[in-house]
Order: sequence, then C-alpha cells, then structure tokens
Amino acid sequence: MTAASSQRHAGRLRRHRRVRKKITGTAERPRLAVYRSNKHITVQVINDLDGRTIASASTVEAEQRKQGSGSTVDAAKRIGALVAQRAKAAGVSKVVYDRGGFIYHGRVAAAADAAREAGLEF
Repeated sequence: MTAASSQRHAGRLRRHRRVRKKITGTAERPRLAVYRSNKHITVQVINDLDGRTIASASTVEAEQRKQGSGSTVDAAKRIGALVAQRAKAAGVSKVVYDRGGFIYHGRVAAAADAAREAGLEF
C-alpha cells in the first residue's frame, strides 16, 4: 500500500469506528451494513445484540457474478434490492443504516436507495 492509500484506509476505519459507537442493530431494528471494495459491494442486515447476520447479499455470489461487474452503481442497486427482499422474507422491515465509514455517494448511496425502494424503512 502506498502512503496515500494507507492514510485513506486508516481514515475510513476511524470514521467507521466513530459511527459504530452510536449505531447498534437490535432485533426490532437491525443494522444495514455496507462494505465497498474496488471490485465488489456487500450489504448485510445484522442483529448486533445476538451477533447474527439476518440477511446478506453481495456481488461475489455466483448468481450476481453472471450479471456483470460488481463495481458499478447498477450492481449496487441490484444488491440493495436483493438484500431488502431477503430481509423482508426474514421479517425485517425497519433498519438503521451503517455506511461503514464510506462517503454516502455513488455505490454506497445507490445500495441504500435501492433498499429503500424495495421496502426497507431507515
């Protein structure tokens, strides 16, 4: 890692820890956590009190890999809608959003907007 990318990564982790001090997923309102890498996006619905993932979706899944690149806004929209569908099937309708220290823009925002449109309340 170069010095600049190392600083960016450390800053994201600092922001993530700061946000996680205030956000906790419960059974009634689990946490919708987003992780974005250069090639993929992963979204999980997590109950932090039980330490359990209720629903998840990622562009790493075989079915999603067939649909093209995982590093686009369209892929993030697909994943956001898919995780909302899986969460609603598990009985979750309200979540608290955790952007994971990433800026709320581009793929991170697209995943959140798609989850909202698919029926999850933030």
